[in-house]
Amino acid sequence: RAWDATPAEERAAALERFGDLMEKHRAELMALIAMEGGRTVEDGLSEVREAVDFCRYYAQRGREEFSNVGMRLPGPTGERNILTQYGRGVFVCISPWNFPLAIFVGQITAALMAGNAVIAKPASPTPLIAMRAVELMIEAGIHPEAINLLPGGGRMGGVMVAHPDVAGVAFTGSTEVAWGINRTLAAKNGPIVPFIAETGGQNAMIADSSALPEQIVDDVVVSAFRSAGQRCSALRVLHIQEDTADKVIEMLKGAMAQQRIGDPLSLSADIGPVIDAPSRTELEKHRAWLDKDAKFIAAAPLDGALYKQGSFFAPCAYEIGSIRELEKEIFGPVLHVVRYKARDLERVIEDINASGYGLT
Repeated sequence: RAWDATPAEERAAALERFGDLMEKHRAELMALIAMEGGRTVEDGLSEVREAVDFCRYYAQRGREEFSNVGMRLPGPTGERNILTQYGRGVFVCISPWNFPLAIFVGQITAALMAGNAVIAKPASPTPLIAMRAVELMIEAGIHPEAINLLPGGGRMGGVMVAHPDVAGVAFTGSTEVAWGINRTLAAKNGPIVPFIAETGGQNAMIADSSALPEQIVDDVVVSAFRSAGQRCSALRVLHIQEDTADKVIEMLKGAMAQQRIGDPLSLSADIGPVIDAPSRTELEKHRAWLDKDAKFIAAAPLDGALYKQGSFFAPCAYEIGSIRELEKEIFGPVLHVVRYKARDLERVIEDINASGYGLT
């Protein structure tokens, strides 16, 4: 209640100071993102910038929405209706390992700016990044009772979501876990608990014969393979019109041969490891299926010694018949290529829309 009673201007100023502190400690945060999250220096820089953007965006919106001056609503003569906004209570924020700073910060700053207290559960592989972020939040003037860090595994998240006093949940992660949270919240007595979920994607690009092959390949390589393909927004399925497919695929082979896999702290590395050994095992199972049922296009070069040192996985591309062959999101640097005839474009779009995923 004390944090909710703090004027919106003060809450916004604290968020902006937090953003400034992240910029001041940018190199430290980038190093943590590389060492704990396995992301490259370039990816880490983008992530710090995104986290700072969240702070400034929510501060700006919060000043407008939570000034408590109120918005006058239309009503009958003689009646005065004013809408003012307040925090709901305690929000549980459950964040993923693939954006261990940006999404962690984005969920929390939104909830804090709205006057809520937060219990933040970072992903179990990346607690140190979360801890450093919370230290900087408190240094920036966010009340230590308003932001509470609770690292742990998935069971802990389940316990928090089911708690009767939770007033809201923000979650980024798998679609399956989101459905579980949704069912848990629906089963609770009392007020409806808001649930904000960002889940998986099966993102597709459609490139017709008018598209410039060089531009296609540049965009495909960045989207499918950077961050080791571990983004819900990463490209999973490239649809190429058959008239230009051979040329694009040949250029894609050349571009993949130039990708450098290595220590994410090295400035020469384009791609780091996937998050852990179990993730690599899942990707290797999928690749074994593709070796059997799809047409191999190319794989980025991966040094055998490097493979043994950590959870490195060579980005690869395969040609398949349709996006319908993919039953779930493959969370890693695997690109599926589909050729299509110009006359079949409507069917291609229908197949993408039938995948069961919203597209980023």
